[in-house]
Parts: sequence; C-alpha cells; structure tokens
Amino acid sequence: MHCPFCHANDTKVTDSRLISEDNQVRRRRECLACEERFTTYETARLVLPCVIKRDGRRASFDESKLRAGMQRALEKRPVGMEQIEHAISRILHHARTFGEREIPASQLGEWVMTELRELDQVAYVRFASVYRSFQDIREFRDEVSRLEQHPVHTQGEETP
Repeated sequence: MHCPFCHANDTKVTDSRLISEDNQVRRRRECLACEERFTTYETARLVLPCVIKRDGRRASFDESKLRAGMQRALEKRPVGMEQIEHAISRILHHARTFGEREIPASQLGEWVMTELRELDQVAYVRFASVYRSFQDIREFRDEVSRLEQHPVHTQGEETP
C-alpha cells in the first residue's frame, strides 16, 4: 500500500477491524518511511460473469433485470421481499461461483426457475410460460402436471 503522505511503498498494518454492515475491513496503517498513520477500507470485489444471450450477444450481468423479472413473476403473490432477496442472493452466488467468465442466459433462467419453484408455484408457472415461450394452453397444463408430480413444500405451507 502506498503512503498517501510520502508515497513510499512500505507500510504496515497496525489494526484491522471488520465493518460487518458493509462487508468491509478497516485497516490502520503506518508508513515505515515517514511514520505517518492512515486508515484504509477494503472491500472484496466479486465480479459477475457476462451473460451470453440466446442470439449469441454478450451482455453484462444486470442484477436489476434479475430482480425485476422475479418481482414481475411474483407480483400479487404472498411472498415477502426478504424471501425474494434471499433467492436473488443465492442466484448471484451461483453466478459468482460458476467458474467461467461467461454464463449462458439459459443457465441463469434455470436458476431463477428453481428459486421461483421453491418460493411460489404460480410465479414459477408465470415465469416458465415466458421463459420457455409457451404457445398454447397444453404447455401450461403440462407444466402444472409436472409440478403436481413433484410437489415442492414452500415456506408456510403445511405438509399433508
């Protein structure tokens, strides 16, 4: 770390503290050349992969688009914002740990569908109808049949 006073390269850390709300580390440093003290704040920079669209275009990962799509599917459904944010966090975690610099939009869509299926089955079918481009009522019926064959017990739902 460069000293902001004398611009020397050698500094030592005298104290480190985690600032939990911001996921930052506060470090007190001392310059070994001029002995001045200063504070730095460090934050981990986690890069999300680029998204490869169906037509081959590449786009930056847009968390706001992810959130908007999930909220649209969950509109007027009994799912709290905290549950939605936890689902988005899990999707972001999958994206960060995917291990590639690029991620197919289809993979991202599957993660969203998995989360929606757990949160609310109506929202899941809404999203699936757009994502999979359902053409007629038969495709809706088929998807609902798959849900009935493999039910998911969402939070607050009693098991029979």
